[in-house]
Amino acid sequence: MKKKICFVGLDAYPVLNPAKGTHYFGGESVQQTLLAKAFRDIGYDVSLLSLDYGQEDGELIEGITVYKTYFEGEGLPVLRFLYPKMTSILSALKKSDADVYFQSCAGMLTGIVAWFCQKHGKKFIFRLAHDNDCIPNELIINNWRDKKLYEYGLKRASLISAQGVRQKALMSKNYGLASTPVNMTVQLPTNSSGNTKDIDILWVNNIRQFKRPELVLELAKLVPHLCIAMIGGPVSGSEDLYTCLKEQASNIKNLNFLGAVPYHQVNSYFERSKIFANTSDSEGFPNSFLQAWIRGVPVVSFFDPDGLIDENHLGIIPTDISDMANSISKLLGNNEHLLAMGKASKLFAEENYSSVVVARLYETLLDSAI
Repeated sequence: MKKKICFVGLDAYPVLNPAKGTHYFGGESVQQTLLAKAFRDIGYDVSLLSLDYGQEDGELIEGITVYKTYFEGEGLPVLRFLYPKMTSILSALKKSDADVYFQSCAGMLTGIVAWFCQKHGKKFIFRLAHDNDCIPNELIINNWRDKKLYEYGLKRASLISAQGVRQKALMSKNYGLASTPVNMTVQLPTNSSGNTKDIDILWVNNIRQFKRPELVLELAKLVPHLCIAMIGGPVSGSEDLYTCLKEQASNIKNLNFLGAVPYHQVNSYFERSKIFANTSDSEGFPNSFLQAWIRGVPVVSFFDPDGLIDENHLGIIPTDISDMANSISKLLGNNEHLLAMGKASKLFAEENYSSVVVARLYETLLDSAI
């Protein structure tokens, strides 16, 4: 009999179903979708809990059964936490009837899934997404109730997976809980040859304050001779920031502000790029780094997860936006160095982020933990 695993990723449906690709999704949605496919490939019966996008309940997509929960914004303020959110989530968890439940990102979902798993004798994997998930006073959670639910869930996880040794140390220091670093996964390119490299610098992120998207506009002004493509959609609560950036970007000739682009189309922009830039002041481990590296695109970023970029020569870590502009200009001016760094990046991604290998590791770790 097949083992069953359920991924609780409410906004992952737009990644799994290209027809809904214009809807919001985060980096963890990409990771959960790639992992869901990997577990499917190693013989698991896989399901996914999703928001209600108008799809049929129990829809089968690429061998993954999707159970819907609630429609975003549905219900009355305050009361909607219980109905329809909690009631629909618990109902969908029950329908999936999995042996293992996988959820990531700090929030009330962590507590709900942990409670369900404890009550029904199921295993629960929680994956840390952002470094702030490990720091109580920096949690990206809006209210006290959800913070308490998150803490409740953390303490009851069968396995906590971290994105690296920094998160492992933070989780131990701040919560007194053990976690295990497990690599992220990357989707291998299907057509990586023959692409014209007509984008000097690519930036991809959701438009929100800690991503510091305004620095991209500053970067563009510092390197007017370079072509920059900026991809990112608005996040709830940051709509004004998005509108302001879009308007300002329209006046910068070398900056192409593309707004939101569906996941299934974003990779073509990585294929066309020479360098990927990241301006965030904090992160977990960005999917975009892997999307760049697997295509031989070096990363220039203020943030270096566990020192991987510097240690493995996968890009450059500048000190400020002026240093970023200078570093990119120098790198693009030395084609031999750029190609060598690109080859190192591609090899590093291929050797360390295979989705099937990561799925097998989760399987082994979970068995050991129990």
